[in-house]
Amino acid sequence: MGSWWWGTGASAVQVEGAHPADDWHGWKDAPDSGDGNGFARRYREDFTLLRDLGATDHRLSLNWARVEPVEGQIDQDAVAYYRAVLAAAREVGLRVWVCLLHSAIPVWFADKGGFAGDRAVGTWLRWVDLAAELFGDLAGGWMPMNLPTTYAQKAYLTGSFPPGHRDPAQFAAVLATMHTADFEAALRLRDTGRPTCCNEAVLPLYPADDSPETAAVLARLDAMVWDSWLRLARDPRYADAFDLIGISYYYAMTVHSNGALAPFPADGEPGPLGYVPWPDGLAAVLERLHRELPDARVVVAEIGYGDAGEQDDTARCEYLRRAFELIAAAQDNGMRVEGVSIWTGIDNYEWLAGRSVSFGLFDVDRRPRRSAELIRSLARG
Repeated sequence: MGSWWWGTGASAVQVEGAHPADDWHGWKDAPDSGDGNGFARRYREDFTLLRDLGATDHRLSLNWARVEPVEGQIDQDAVAYYRAVLAAAREVGLRVWVCLLHSAIPVWFADKGGFAGDRAVGTWLRWVDLAAELFGDLAGGWMPMNLPTTYAQKAYLTGSFPPGHRDPAQFAAVLATMHTADFEAALRLRDTGRPTCCNEAVLPLYPADDSPETAAVLARLDAMVWDSWLRLARDPRYADAFDLIGISYYYAMTVHSNGALAPFPADGEPGPLGYVPWPDGLAAVLERLHRELPDARVVVAEIGYGDAGEQDDTARCEYLRRAFELIAAAQDNGMRVEGVSIWTGIDNYEWLAGRSVSFGLFDVDRRPRRSAELIRSLARG
């Protein structure tokens, strides 16, 4: 595949457990996160495991609430912990992409309205500057926000994540705010001398019929998924904010005239999270991205397969093999794809699904699945 790096991704809440100062802790619809998968105790072991798998890169998030549990008050123990984590990754040879927002936010920020608040961007950028000061010397790269569209949708449209709102107008405003905040953060983080990468949740949308009503609904959803951030990527102010355009792909959806969504393809078997794991949709995503941003350096920043924890994960292996074939084909067609990050290296806490859905190449006891050997063989050539 030419110039290439292999990565894995994880988030603080999912591997460390929620922190008492963040808004996921005690969220009414979520099972208890406990200590995630024990990463806070086992991170040195975990980094060695990933390196020996062939990984060159790893993305993790810093829990803002852990570092700043009260506005303006820094927890020095949390700073020391995260610095130890980043140093341990560097010591084993992993480049770490530091993410500053992966769903959970401090309660004090949530109480001020979070990203729906009047001063959301300024408050967020203060955290960005603080993180750059505290951890910039150990970061290999920066991913300011993880899937801002997904966060806005779950928190302000479907209400499944805190604060649990279902307000289309508020969702639209928060979506615009978060994308602006993401690009503004990237501009600042470039000053650390480390590369920057976004992570945008993208998917192909297919009409259920050829009616004008369905076409109009699909156009609105498409604008949410694509145009909400592409317009900033094309804006001269932000053209150089991100060194790499990262995308996250898991599935495609069918759009009906009433706005309802259904799994695509219709004859596929939905997985435990309700969507059909369809690797071929990645081809449509990559083709569109290549049309939209033909000169971009691209990373498949998140791709994975969730099941009920099967140790003999034949379906995951087949899904990943097909995805890698499609990525290689995109490269052959002139697309500058430079890496891929698997979600995830080690089973963790899967938000509302708790521990019932597994994405790991390793289970929570650090036992390898067949997919781990697949990645090991591909990473070694």
